[in-house]
Amino acid sequence: MLKRLTLTVLAGLALSFAQAKAADKLTIATFGGSFINDTKTCVIAPFTKTTGSPVVVQLGNSVQLAAAIRAMGGRSAYDVVYLDNSLATELENEGLLQPLDVSKLQSYPQIDKSAFGPGNDYVTFEVSATALVYDPTVIKTPPTSWADLFDPKYRGRMALGDITGTSGMQTMLAINRLKGGTLDNVKPGMDAMKTLIPGAVTLYTQADQLLALFQQGDIVIAPWYPDRAGAAILKGYSLAVAYPKEGAVGIRPVLVIPKGDAHPELALKYIDTVLSAPAQTCFTEREYAAPVNTTVKLSPEVSKIVATGDNYKRLWFPDPETLAKHLPDWIREWQRQVAN
Repeated sequence: MLKRLTLTVLAGLALSFAQAKAADKLTIATFGGSFINDTKTCVIAPFTKTTGSPVVVQLGNSVQLAAAIRAMGGRSAYDVVYLDNSLATELENEGLLQPLDVSKLQSYPQIDKSAFGPGNDYVTFEVSATALVYDPTVIKTPPTSWADLFDPKYRGRMALGDITGTSGMQTMLAINRLKGGTLDNVKPGMDAMKTLIPGAVTLYTQADQLLALFQQGDIVIAPWYPDRAGAAILKGYSLAVAYPKEGAVGIRPVLVIPKGDAHPELALKYIDTVLSAPAQTCFTEREYAAPVNTTVKLSPEVSKIVATGDNYKRLWFPDPETLAKHLPDWIREWQRQVAN
């Protein structure tokens, strides 16, 4: 009798432990708009189905999320965070990231190894860009250069990104490069942005702010992400993507596990789900970004939006170490002298 009771208690404890493990919540910090909607479909749903763990979502842009990780000081409330690779490099240099144990990633053999950062502190999950997105029903001749943003006909009919978001920072850098500047000297770009910003309807901080502006006809052109534009086109928006002849600015958004994360094993399972062929295929078809899983094939529809061929060869990827070093100063200068 005692033996049966003991076995019953142990079985009950085992069940309670299993239920507790299954009930562990994973908290991710990521981008909003269509991005999180497609993340829920392509990643969160299969992850929860496989692990039994619900996912709590916090939204923000890369600068906001990096600031939150710093504020937590190595005791992160986030388990997995989506960031621009330049911000991830900053956090890596500050010792605020936990290296990824790639031996626990089942998808690792399928992933382009250049996707992993130094020391495996982060992993790129897609390749995108900041390019020019426009309304082809209004703009009959597609733009071909970053210089086209300065055309007087777009004054009062365009939007620009704020420097606290990836597109705003990259637009400034693209124009700086156009004007002869370098990553160590962005004065030409900052000066040019001072003349450009007064003609903008808004300085957007969240990517999908542009959807309503395009739909209502408030803007006809903006530096934006082809992946977001592709997702909007899929929903019926009248948009097209132009890759400037000087080169669009490449984006490598990454996944990180902050130091002090309470669920590192679960976080790795989430990242493994993101990198898996089914999730990468689903996300690519919905978000129009190039996958890092080498087994994924692009559909003809996606190939029309994603940078391929010469457009891909011309993508400019600014050095993340240099960006990490200068970005805080750029943001301060922008806020004091450019955007006011």
